[in-house]
Amino acid sequence: MSAAQTYDRDWIAARIPHGGSMCLLNAVVAWDAQRIRCTATSHLAAGNPLRSRDRLASVCGIEYAAQAMAVHGALLADAGERPRVGMLASVRGVQTHVERLDTLDGPLDIEAERMGGDGNTVLYRFAVQCAGRLLLSGRAAVILDAAQAAGLVAQ
Repeated sequence: MSAAQTYDRDWIAARIPHGGSMCLLNAVVAWDAQRIRCTATSHLAAGNPLRSRDRLASVCGIEYAAQAMAVHGALLADAGERPRVGMLASVRGVQTHVERLDTLDGPLDIEAERMGGDGNTVLYRFAVQCAGRLLLSGRAAVILDAAQAAGLVAQ
């Protein structure tokens, strides 16, 4: 993976459909055509929008991974081209190794690897770690331009 240039939260927020506190990632620290690695500290924020009953369940790591996948798509888009909108269609083989994310002290390390796909779908493998400890892993299928493909977006 390339680490020549990092991209900060402002860059990320401008390229994914998640604004404000819902943009969970802090930075892209490495990426290439197949993989991306991002960091996040929003799991520690009391105002994290994914918290429920003052807790952030480990399965919320799926959203962190989905945002990393969206950023990966934006990085792969041609310069000046608007990134394609994706919708998480399914997650498979998800394994959680902790109950909560908000009790961890350090930043999250989110990795996603593109395993395949075609013009309309992409399959990723993902993992969320903290200080080298695996917290959550699985696979995700993303449908690109889902609303447009279904005729839900006016041309």
